[in-house]
Amino acid sequence: GLICGKWLKAHLFNAPVVASTFILGGLIILWAERKDHHERVATTDDMSWLDALKVGIAQAFAVIPGTSRSGATIIGGMLFGLSRKSATEFTFFLAIPTLAIASLYELYKERALLSMDDIGMWTAGMLASFISAFFVVRWLIRFVSTHSFKAFAWYRIAFGLIVLLTWQMGWVHWVDA
Repeated sequence: GLICGKWLKAHLFNAPVVASTFILGGLIILWAERKDHHERVATTDDMSWLDALKVGIAQAFAVIPGTSRSGATIIGGMLFGLSRKSATEFTFFLAIPTLAIASLYELYKERALLSMDDIGMWTAGMLASFISAFFVVRWLIRFVSTHSFKAFAWYRIAFGLIVLLTWQMGWVHWVDA
């Protein structure tokens, strides 16, 4: 993402590409849910370095606009033989360094906007984020362990179609971020 970021933003951050990747991602999820899964890895403790590498490569697809980082890693993990629970847990473990590095990089880029006067606001925000994420992630791991991603897939497909329709008809002017 760091190497290709400017090119990706210049060429792929537009309504047709993002909408198409939403739809494609939904179709991949539906396909993965229908596929017979052979679970080789029951827990994250059972993962090999090769399993971790494969899931990391799946995460790399998230540099494509409209691709969910967690969706890519969970579905990738399931396709590589991880149980739903271990794929979901590892996705969240993988998110910690990924999001921390991305956040530090963004803070570095926007350092001129930072002020020591805002330290209280930053601290409160990070604390609230940590506490809410802790509880939401625990719930989500339990939920994902026993439910399919079909509803999420259909949501992605519907949203992608709505974006394409509104873009094509000129009803919404989708601009680059």
